[in-house]
Amino acid sequence: MTDWTIPSRRVPRQRAIIDRRALSGAIATLAREQGEAARPAVLAVLQEALEKGRTELESRLEEKPSAGHAITLGYAFLTDQLIRVIHDYVTEHLLPASNRTAAERLAIVAVGGYGRAEMAPHSDVDIAFITPMKRSPWCEQAIEAMLYLLWDLGLKVGHSSRTIGDTMQLAKDDLTICTSLLEGRLIWGDQPVYDELRARFWSEVVRGNERQFLARKLDERNARHKRMGDSRYVVEPNVKDGKGGLRDLQTLYWIGKYMHRVQSAAELVDVGLLTRTEYKGFRRAEGFLLAVRCHMHILTRRAEDRLTFDLQRQVAERMNFADRPGKSAVERFMQFYFLQAKRVGSLTGVFLAHLEEEASRSKVRRGFFAGWSARPRNLRGYVVESGRIKAPGDNWFTDDPVRLIEMFQLAEAEGLEIHPETMRQADRDARAIDGSVRRDKRANALFLDLLAGRNDPETALRWMNEAGVFGRFVPDFGRVNAQMQFDMYHHYTVDEHTIRAIGLLSQIERGLLEDDHPRATKQIHRVGSRRALFVAVLLHDIAKGRGGDHSVLGAQVAKRLCPRFGLDAKETELVQWLVLQHLLMSSTAQKRDLTDPKTIEDFVAEVKTLDRLRNLAILTAVDIRAVGPGTWNSWKGQLLGELYDAAQERLRLGHKRTGRAARVKARKAAVSEILGGSDAGRASLVEDLSGNLADAYWIAEPEDIIAENLTLYDEARRSGARLSLRCLVDEERGATLVSVIAADHPGLFYRIAGGIHLAGGNIIDARIHTTRDGYAIDNFLVQDLNEEPMREDSQIERLERHIDEALFGEAELVPRLAARPLSHARAKAFAVAPRVNFDNLASNHFTVVEVSARDRPALLNRLAHALFKASLIVQSAHVTAYGEMASDTFYVTDLTGGKITAPERLAEIEAALLSAASDKRQRESEDA
Repeated sequence: MTDWTIPSRRVPRQRAIIDRRALSGAIATLAREQGEAARPAVLAVLQEALEKGRTELESRLEEKPSAGHAITLGYAFLTDQLIRVIHDYVTEHLLPASNRTAAERLAIVAVGGYGRAEMAPHSDVDIAFITPMKRSPWCEQAIEAMLYLLWDLGLKVGHSSRTIGDTMQLAKDDLTICTSLLEGRLIWGDQPVYDELRARFWSEVVRGNERQFLARKLDERNARHKRMGDSRYVVEPNVKDGKGGLRDLQTLYWIGKYMHRVQSAAELVDVGLLTRTEYKGFRRAEGFLLAVRCHMHILTRRAEDRLTFDLQRQVAERMNFADRPGKSAVERFMQFYFLQAKRVGSLTGVFLAHLEEEASRSKVRRGFFAGWSARPRNLRGYVVESGRIKAPGDNWFTDDPVRLIEMFQLAEAEGLEIHPETMRQADRDARAIDGSVRRDKRANALFLDLLAGRNDPETALRWMNEAGVFGRFVPDFGRVNAQMQFDMYHHYTVDEHTIRAIGLLSQIERGLLEDDHPRATKQIHRVGSRRALFVAVLLHDIAKGRGGDHSVLGAQVAKRLCPRFGLDAKETELVQWLVLQHLLMSSTAQKRDLTDPKTIEDFVAEVKTLDRLRNLAILTAVDIRAVGPGTWNSWKGQLLGELYDAAQERLRLGHKRTGRAARVKARKAAVSEILGGSDAGRASLVEDLSGNLADAYWIAEPEDIIAENLTLYDEARRSGARLSLRCLVDEERGATLVSVIAADHPGLFYRIAGGIHLAGGNIIDARIHTTRDGYAIDNFLVQDLNEEPMREDSQIERLERHIDEALFGEAELVPRLAARPLSHARAKAFAVAPRVNFDNLASNHFTVVEVSARDRPALLNRLAHALFKASLIVQSAHVTAYGEMASDTFYVTDLTGGKITAPERLAEIEAALLSAASDKRQRESEDA
């Protein structure tokens, strides 16, 4: 029997990993001395060899943390040797057969990733036991004995045992089996059986089915991408199956091998599917991704392929990434990861486009159109054929590098794709873009036309980014290329987020998102300069990762870049302001009380003009929505709409605004109309009850909520019930309105909040009012953990029960709340230092307290309890979540109704809130 090694690749210092001859000798000795009773001792020797090999490979990975190819090859070699030793032990000592019949021939074939000799530490051992004909009893016993030894070693074995004929039939019908056989490699056993398997596979399965395999493989790839988020820039990528991951590289190899019979990735160069430079990029990306996967398996001690936040820190450390000014080690590691994923994407696009072109050339036309093909046309010197734009020569871009911008602009304007060969040229020649090209007026005009294109600028800009042209032409954008933000709020890298935001802006302009963004769809056609708005979206996050306030630094970048792009002084000033203040509207809407006139006054004082307001509102909408799926919801839309309408009215009227008394009168009339419209008998409630409600209540609450409150308040007074509670699904606000009427007493707010948290609800907004006859009217907007209203009857029942128990039950709230699991278990990976800010200028009547901390169960309840213990009265609360971080804002007064201004008092409150917001209590609960 020939001693097969892994083809064309030798493992260095093999005996340090496993010495097969020594191991076989030790096992043979045990078998001779103990016979069949030797099995436990044999297993122990095998286990020791396995652990020794794994330890050696782990130490090699520590020495060379990026040696992905060498380590995965090493694990395949270790597995090979163990299987060979096990095979020999079974066939020579347990089931010896001196003269095997034709039916007792057996080949052990590595398939899938193992067949490719790429194994991470805890990869499955995928093997096929192949016999030439129906298995004999001896073969069945031998296979079973080998499998039991492999299982007893703790290996996860994926196995099949078939005849050659059965294997061929299954490979024709099953794409997975066909793909795994494509990489079949003989580990040990009968060479002629393996040779026959390979010959029949290529002749019976592959030949004539190349196009079908390609189509099925691409369908499989697209379905996998969809499952994994359909972006290579998701912040917790799947290294194996995600877009831009190892499976995409392997798919290229499978297709190339199937279509062109290549035996290694290097041969893809020989058949013209990759250039030598692209192949080097292939190997570099593959080696890095394999190394990352090995580190993940070692850290978790299992086959873990999702690069989660907690693993990102650990892998970055193991791979020797270090902190740099403005960018942490983990962010640098992930940026490098996404650059490799981007390279995989570029290779995939060029590779598949080549195959598609090959296929189109080989198609035979029949019928009326036989012999006919569309003539190429000329477009500014480019060749346009079959909907693709193509450079006419190899030196096209180096002769005039401005064409690198022009090509993408033409593709966007004309609705064309870019020929793969031309994309390859652009990628190769992008380095021709230097300072003179960046200063070229024509190049900048073309770029601005592309950025603000009327068709689909998002796709063209993404192509431009994939080719490396975008970052070359706008180096500031190149700095954020593939840069992730290490938090749970942002779903994409900065460049991907920006390109998506530009795409959303284009969709709003074309009226495609009118249902979600009716104001933006209307107002975008009224902005003073649409191109300034597109530039502002491009630049709003351009300065992230520079170690300072990215809004301030970004405004400086805008001041420098806008004139270069061709914007005039007025447009440049607008873009600067938009970049500087791009977070102002979302922060105001989500963290401030929009019924407080001072909130609107302060916001308008910064905005100053209607044109700025329109631009900022649209930028805010696309910025939030481009963060990731689910970040935009109806509640955020409602808040931003309220702020927009209030600010627009204030800007139109100037200093003229309706007086407080007139506003209260108008609100009462509107509520009377609502109540009278539903029930004539209820119309008098406004007059009957308004004497018990302060003007602040009528100003603070929306008309529809006041109407609900008055009905509930009247029922409470008439019945004398200790608690009146109503839960209504409010689709417009994207939440469930929980209205509570109860006798007012200290601590009511934090207890209700605790009950809502126990019921599984998240409070996103709360307003607290006290009537003159001693009732509290508290309104909460509540969502479930998926940021949806709590709609189900069981959810409503749970809310009502837990609020009642929180207010009147004897059980302690704090221990029950602390025992609840984190709403985001992944938040444990982040250290968020709690912060407390006081603002006595944001409101004329209240001190505004903002607390930022790691999001966890009942944070609002704890903070409200700390405010209660500090003898403060909460007027309203506003809750905003940013992934792992929550920001809770309270409008408070002291017991006399005044602001808190004394420094020592503020320091005392800050200490209490920091203690309530700290992770210590949560960690103690988790440990318990």
